[in-house]
Amino acid sequence: MTDQTIDQLTEAIANLLRTLGQPERLKILLAIGRQEACVCHLEAALGLRQAYISQHLMALRQAGLVTARRDGRNIYYRLQDPSILGFIRRAGEQAGLDQAQMSQAQFPSLPPNCPCPHCAEELMPELEAQSFIAITSL
Repeated sequence: MTDQTIDQLTEAIANLLRTLGQPERLKILLAIGRQEACVCHLEAALGLRQAYISQHLMALRQAGLVTARRDGRNIYYRLQDPSILGFIRRAGEQAGLDQAQMSQAQFPSLPPNCPCPHCAEELMPELEAQSFIAITSL
C-alpha cells in the first residue's frame, strides 16, 4: 500500500468519524433506523428545531449515510445502509456500554401520526371533512 493510498484511506475514515461525532446525528440515524421519516417527524420525535435537523441531515447525506425520496411536498429520509446501526452498536461497546445498557436505551420512536404543526395542518381538512360528514349524517 502506498503512502497516498494510506492517506486516502485514513482521511475517508476520519471524515466518517467526524460526521458521526455529533450526538444529534447519531439520534437521527437511530430514529430513521426504525423507519424512514420526514424532517417534521424527526422534529416531533427528537424535540429539535427543523433547521437544526436539516443541517444534520445535509451532512449525513453528503457522507452517504442517508438517502432521501420525495413524496409530494415531503422528503423522507432513510438509512443508505442499515449496517451503520451495527457500527454504532459496536462503537457503544468500545465506549464501555454493555449489551444490556444498549438494549435498554429508549431511543426516540417516530410518532405514527406526527403531532407537529406541519402534519396537523395537512390532517385538518381531512378531519374537518370527517366532522362534516358525521354532522350531516345525523
